[in-house]
Amino acid sequence: MSDLKISAWLSTSWPIEDVIEVGKEVEQAGYHGIWVADHFMVNTGTEERSDAGMHECFSLLAGLATVVPRVRLGSMVAGITYRHPAVLANIASTIDHLSGGRLVLGIGAGWQLNEHAAYGIELGSIRERIDRFEEGTEIIRGLLTEPRTTVQGKYYTVTDAPMEPKPVQSRLPIMIGASGEKRMLGIVAEQADEWNTWSTPEVFAQKSAALDEHCERIGRDPKSVWRTTQAMVNFDGPEGGQPPFVTIGGSVDRVVDVVGQWQEAGLNEWLVPPRGTAEQARELFERVMSEVAPQLS
Repeated sequence: MSDLKISAWLSTSWPIEDVIEVGKEVEQAGYHGIWVADHFMVNTGTEERSDAGMHECFSLLAGLATVVPRVRLGSMVAGITYRHPAVLANIASTIDHLSGGRLVLGIGAGWQLNEHAAYGIELGSIRERIDRFEEGTEIIRGLLTEPRTTVQGKYYTVTDAPMEPKPVQSRLPIMIGASGEKRMLGIVAEQADEWNTWSTPEVFAQKSAALDEHCERIGRDPKSVWRTTQAMVNFDGPEGGQPPFVTIGGSVDRVVDVVGQWQEAGLNEWLVPPRGTAEQARELFERVMSEVAPQLS
């Protein structure tokens, strides 16, 4: 298998027992990491509520940390609007200790309309979301790495704030989910260790080039940013979907071709989202590892 890492995305809608069992199985199968989405209800695209059940992201990661001993564990991605950044930093450090230093803190600016409407959480304009996210990221990074952190912002204020214990990792990776080329990828260049976006190979190449430009502008080596992406996979089925949530469909060779194009554009880690039930996801994860991974070069 190539240097490309392949990770499994587990569904928060499965029963807890299935999350744990599939987590153990993908670790044994050789997957590099396990990712869990940070959402509280199914996205409807509007403020319309969904009654479908979903478990909370960081509680699942804490549980997985104690029973799945090898792989990286990450949030995909934690909306900054859902938790005060100081609270999120403390959660991340605790899970890093539970896992022995394997957490990746994936964060984003927030976007899902129905969750914010239902729970009375302010979302704001795109500009406000990014401003809030930039402040929040500064606080999280400070608390994870510095003895004391002070940020006097428009949205958050922390004053001479300690956070102990620090993570097990000397630098707990912050992964930012972002596609906005002007500001969000600039924040990735300034603050993130890793970057994620939903993409096709063409979209990934375009966004990755924009990230390179931001890194070069601030004097950072672009290769120091670990790059991840995902699209739905539908073996033997049609492609489609609306951007950014597109689907790779068709033969194994087609999936291999798409992943190869991502690699050529600089991809480091391919995340495989689940489809349907835990049993359906098991079949998908098995086929990816047995039929696709050996053909990647």
